[in-house]
Amino acid sequence: MRGLLFDKDGTLLDFRASWSRAYRDLCLDLCNGDIKAAEAMLVAGGMDVASGHCAAGSVLAAGNTLDIVRFWYPALAGEGLAGMVERIDRVFYANGVRYSVLLPGVRDSLNALAAAGYAMGVATSDGTAGTRAALAALGVDDTLPHVFGYDSVEEPKPAPDMALAFSAASGIPLREIAVIGDNAHDLEMARRAGAGAAIGVLSGNSGAEDLKPLADAVLNSVCELPAWLEARSGD
Repeated sequence: MRGLLFDKDGTLLDFRASWSRAYRDLCLDLCNGDIKAAEAMLVAGGMDVASGHCAAGSVLAAGNTLDIVRFWYPALAGEGLAGMVERIDRVFYANGVRYSVLLPGVRDSLNALAAAGYAMGVATSDGTAGTRAALAALGVDDTLPHVFGYDSVEEPKPAPDMALAFSAASGIPLREIAVIGDNAHDLEMARRAGAGAAIGVLSGNSGAEDLKPLADAVLNSVCELPAWLEARSGD
């Protein structure tokens, strides 16, 4: 492997710490302060309101902004749909800059992988601009120069487009790229693109049983990735 393409939330970032409050505040705003209506939206989207955990594969765990808007507002179309997407993306941008939290050990792991010569990037269901701003605010943007949000490709995850774009941008063949993520749609993207490895991590919303059917390996977190790659390099 010479290239590493990471999912963002749940893989590099602590999903619950970074997004639970944002989703709650967003729904309260969308429901004009009606707590019961806001909680109903959260539950429908896959969140356990008491814990803030979002179920694996749910729209709040794995969907992009367009998916979320279509799920909550299925009757919206045209300008109404575009306007709601823009409104929510503004909220997500601000949240990503102010409240993103790296998972423990991620910064050191990224630095070690960069020092070892790996080309690295991010493929996320978040917006591209918001992702770049969040990574910059966290001080890890220098190790992750290639960023692909849902709005940067024709078809977002689980389509192969982001992996294909990373391969083109880095100049690394897909067979030499590992995709790392905490949801099945990350690994499905890897499979559909023909990536060299699909690696699941248990630091986000999914359990091992959700990831194993599509994964070449399931690690506890990105922190185990340097050792996994080193062991593989001797094969």
